[in-house]
Amino acid sequence: MEVGEEAQAWVTDYLPLIHRYFRRRAAIDDCDDLTSEVFATAWRRRDDVPREAVLPWLYRTAGFVLANYRRLRKDIAAGDASEVAALSNAGRAADDPAEAAIEAAGLRAAWESITDRDREVLLLSSWEGLNGRELAEALGISIGGAGAALFRARAALAAAWCDEAPDKRAAGQSDSAGSQEILGSNERSESGGTQA
Repeated sequence: MEVGEEAQAWVTDYLPLIHRYFRRRAAIDDCDDLTSEVFATAWRRRDDVPREAVLPWLYRTAGFVLANYRRLRKDIAAGDASEVAALSNAGRAADDPAEAAIEAAGLRAAWESITDRDREVLLLSSWEGLNGRELAEALGISIGGAGAALFRARAALAAAWCDEAPDKRAAGQSDSAGSQEILGSNERSESGGTQA
């Protein structure tokens, strides 16, 4: 396959997924530009993109593009103190539509209490549907490290969820019942199936 055909295949196969990633995390008006930046970076660094893990590499690049985007937006907003105060009070849900989708106050408080890294691990696994190998590529760590990061992130959310919803614990639900219900344990096997 020629380089141009390979790049076209990446766009055809992965553009909707990367665009969806940004639609959940950025202003809708900026999603096309952010997606384009990811694919422009992939084109510039095409020799560095692992052929067996293109999508995880694109997600990792999208994470870097998103971080730059958020830094730029905060720099622009810094000129207006009232906007900065509103952003501070709104918390992470205002920055990330994927996080804003979580409606329950207890779950939102639990979600906001876990680290940025744990949130990203859970979003890549549950929302984007990455399996262990893909998650490892996207995070730039080993497969074992990705599994450990996912385990820790789920445990942190489950613990925070129980802290926020003691009535669930009193009703006899396990510590992870609430978070597993929300997250849906969406791990795919290497062959693409779903594991329980």
